Amino acid sequence: MRTPHQNPGTQLVLSGVTKRFDDHVVLDQISLAVKPGEKAGVIGDNGSGKSTLLRLIAGRDRADNGTVTVTAPGGVGYLPQTLELPDTATVGDAIDLALTDIRDLESRLRAAETSLETAEDLAAYGDLMTAYEARGGYEADARVEVALHGLGQPGLDRGRVLGSLSGGQRSRLALAATLAASPELLLLDEPTNDLDDEAVAWLENHLRGHRGRVVAITHDRMFLSRVTTTILEVDADRRTVQRHGDGYAGYLAAKKAARARWVREYEEWRLEKTRYERMADVNIDRFSAIPRKAPAAFSGAGAFRARSRAHGAMSRIRSARERIQRLEADRVPPPPQPLRFTARIAAGETEADQYVVKVDDVSVDGRLPRTSLSVLPGERVLVTGPNGAGKTTLMRVLAGELAPSTGSAERAGRIGFLRQNGGLAADARTVLAVFAGGGDEDEAAEKLLSLGLFRAPDLRKPVRELSVGQRRRLELARLVTARTDLLLLDEPTNHLAPDLVEEMEQALAEYSGALVVVTHDRRMRRAFEGRRLELVTSAA
Repeated sequence: MRTPHQNPGTQLVLSGVTKRFDDHVVLDQISLAVKPGEKAGVIGDNGSGKSTLLRLIAGRDRADNGTVTVTAPGGVGYLPQTLELPDTATVGDAIDLALTDIRDLESRLRAAETSLETAEDLAAYGDLMTAYEARGGYEADARVEVALHGLGQPGLDRGRVLGSLSGGQRSRLALAATLAASPELLLLDEPTNDLDDEAVAWLENHLRGHRGRVVAITHDRMFLSRVTTTILEVDADRRTVQRHGDGYAGYLAAKKAARARWVREYEEWRLEKTRYERMADVNIDRFSAIPRKAPAAFSGAGAFRARSRAHGAMSRIRSARERIQRLEADRVPPPPQPLRFTARIAAGETEADQYVVKVDDVSVDGRLPRTSLSVLPGERVLVTGPNGAGKTTLMRVLAGELAPSTGSAERAGRIGFLRQNGGLAADARTVLAVFAGGGDEDEAAEKLLSLGLFRAPDLRKPVRELSVGQRRRLELARLVTARTDLLLLDEPTNHLAPDLVEEMEQALAEYSGALVVVTHDRRMRRAFEGRRLELVTSAA
């Protein structure tokens, strides 16, 4: 498929940009630039402002402060997460929308062809033809078909209404049309959603060959490692965007170095504070040993003359206390503890040969075909299968949340369940109240803050006011602080920033309990060590 040439006159620069919605500041004084030919991956928790950043660059939203400069003579292609057309629109309408610039050039060419009487008319027509050919106008519709085929959706009827397409079909159509426009600047919001592994591989190969700029929001770590050359990390807490070079590997290296630096700075701060506290204590002891008054018969000459409250030891005590006050005013907070899932089996509370869960010939009408699965302590199972095969339904049956229509289910021990979509969206309680679960809130606050998943001001926020990414963090925090025999993780990487996913993977590798996972994350599936259970759809 044709890819645009780099244009030396292009630029993408944001300077001091702030964006707020009502009283909520989403992005605060951000400045960044994407160089010609760069492939930038935008990452961060869900709700951090990634889509807002992309809409600002695309010109769909306006900044409240600062400037957004986008110059792309070869066109801008913007793919939102959902197709911005009504159900009554057709496949052809969606393609025409993505090819707006090319369709506009076609209309102007047809109009110019009716009036070629003067040298000026001919010159104008020649300029239009040059621009049309530069955008690959003649091959645009053929490129749509190529992209649809590569994304696993060939042969869509242009007259078919969008309302008759599934969500996945609509997503692939919008992506194919956006790529077929062959713009100089591609802005893609979660382009790998609804794609199978073959389609994602085709997309990755296409984007690697794109000679213009690419800015793509994605949670797909494999995509980040294979395509991106730069990472733009959107920080929801600080409302900033940080740039990391050298692609995903560079991002991970930068995060590792930052944590090591934090650990070192905290340890230096703690040691210095301890040293001055000891210095103060030692001099207080020395000062206390100094006689307050000389004997009455003593003339005052000699050693006692220098011993007053404000001399020697007292001066050192005052200096030490002043230094301690400065250290307290410039505290270095302790780095968060690494995530760690705790298994009860490690404490010998479960029998090694007793199933932690066993389902035999279970099914749920219309949602899960007959399935059997037995899991021993410490065993690991990856459940795979196409959308609609019943993976989430099986997880709910395993957890005891859903009674099967047929078959039997047995459970032994404590189960921790991370649901695909969570269950806290409408919870009016505070973050701390939900995490404490009726226990001591002071103790719970210390434990939750030690994980580094929340800041102190967040603990009193109602859970229903959190972003979906923050709610996912709360669910994860509850899971890692519980002692379980079996972890059921349904799409555990959803809504989390990549660095937290990497940390969660490390914690799972060290977990000694049983584990059943459902995930679309290709990196997690590829690295998974354990048994695999593949579900098929009822039709298959």
